[in-house]
Amino acid sequence: MLCSGTLPRSTTFAERVAAATDAGFRGLSLWGRDYAGARAEGWSDSDMRSTLDDHGLAVAELDPAWWWLPGADKVRIPPEYDSLDVFRFGEQEIFAMADALGARSLNAVDVFGGAFTVEEAAQAFEALCIRASEHGLVVHLEWLTWSRIPNLETALKIVELASVPNGGITVDTWHLTRADTDIEALRKVPGDLIRAIQLGDGPLLPEDDLMDAALHDRQLPGEGEFTLAGIVGALRETGTTAPLGVEVFSDSLHALGPHEAARRAASATRRVLQGV
Repeated sequence: MLCSGTLPRSTTFAERVAAATDAGFRGLSLWGRDYAGARAEGWSDSDMRSTLDDHGLAVAELDPAWWWLPGADKVRIPPEYDSLDVFRFGEQEIFAMADALGARSLNAVDVFGGAFTVEEAAQAFEALCIRASEHGLVVHLEWLTWSRIPNLETALKIVELASVPNGGITVDTWHLTRADTDIEALRKVPGDLIRAIQLGDGPLLPEDDLMDAALHDRQLPGEGEFTLAGIVGALRETGTTAPLGVEVFSDSLHALGPHEAARRAASATRRVLQGV
């Protein structure tokens, strides 16, 4: 799966489809801004869906669900401060997008933090999963190293307490490594709770500004110092059947354009998988 952030933000829907197809991907992740951009260009929902079908592509993930934790839906971010163009797409818009494109899953994250407990987060996650199930969606919780859900242990506890059939976690190798996760702990996760995998790489020494690095300086799989072979091997041992995506937010990769970025992402990922 080709994650949205691996391509330049300005990439059009048609370019995303072409780049993914040419590089041999079978699925895409999309953000609300990708869908809104396509509609603004004149694409209808049926046009987008038929184009995806014609190219053998599925919408594997929608990203991100930011509104689900206690108090998050009350936060208002003015457009001029929404540099990633995320917060104008709330639950109603994302669920409509899921229905239109037949999306498989929704990626949930903690953006605003707060004083919520793990138990309160689990209740909120359960409620999100129930609402998402009405649209045929799986929901996976991704921990962000700087957030109030900062690691595998916390994310897994929330998902296990929620105990809903369509809930699980996202394993993003960048956040996994930056949280200093023990691969043995990953190996013990029930495979049916791992619902999404996002591969990326980087230096072993953490960057001074993790959020900035996560959005601008990730490296292609195998081009950094992460123990990706060990991580992928551990994931295989869990028995997970989650789609495997490549997510590399990288200014230098984006500068190459969508087709070259997708080609390099696919090649790098295949090399890593062949080495496991």
